[in-house]
Amino acid sequence: MDDKIVNSAAYHHGNLRMALVEAGLAHLELASETGKELNLRELARQVGVSATATYRHFANKEALLIAIAAEGFRRFTAAQTLAFLAEPDHRKAFFATGRAYVHFAKKQPALFKLMFSSFASKQQDPEISEVMELAYYGLRKRVALVLDRSDDDPIVATAVLQAWSITHGLSHLVVDGLVEKLTDNLETTIDNVLRQTIISNSKFQGVERKD
Repeated sequence: MDDKIVNSAAYHHGNLRMALVEAGLAHLELASETGKELNLRELARQVGVSATATYRHFANKEALLIAIAAEGFRRFTAAQTLAFLAEPDHRKAFFATGRAYVHFAKKQPALFKLMFSSFASKQQDPEISEVMELAYYGLRKRVALVLDRSDDDPIVATAVLQAWSITHGLSHLVVDGLVEKLTDNLETTIDNVLRQTIISNSKFQGVERKD
């Protein structure tokens, strides 16, 4: 096959890069079960382009993985934002974002692990740096609303780290299948963990109230 793209419409419409990312996302989860590594040539075949065409967008497999992780952060942030906006009460919205965080990890464990891997965090790529910062900024804004403080308040920064650590740790336990052995209701468990975070943390004092 020469350098021409079999599915020329996808390329000329500017969709090839995203098509490869989408194929990579699907392959990533499958690979976690089969152990089959990501392969640019195989992804090119799946989206109907020549292998050479993929290199117009990604120099190598690592570059594609960075793009996949960046797209993961976009979807992760969108899920968090939608969950928060769906609840008018800031405290309940805070719990909703916690559930969204854990469910994102549970639904796409391989992507979740890639996003928060040392491979992703050490990249100097501006795309992934930007989306990671946006994800953190979103969390900080939400915690600031719960605490009724400015998002640049040092108290907010400390509370963010605690809430993030607990929710992220819980997500990993869920992904590894450990939490479901201990509870029959994952939703309630997530809420209880986040509620306890609020109750036990002096940074959140004055926020807790009975539903």
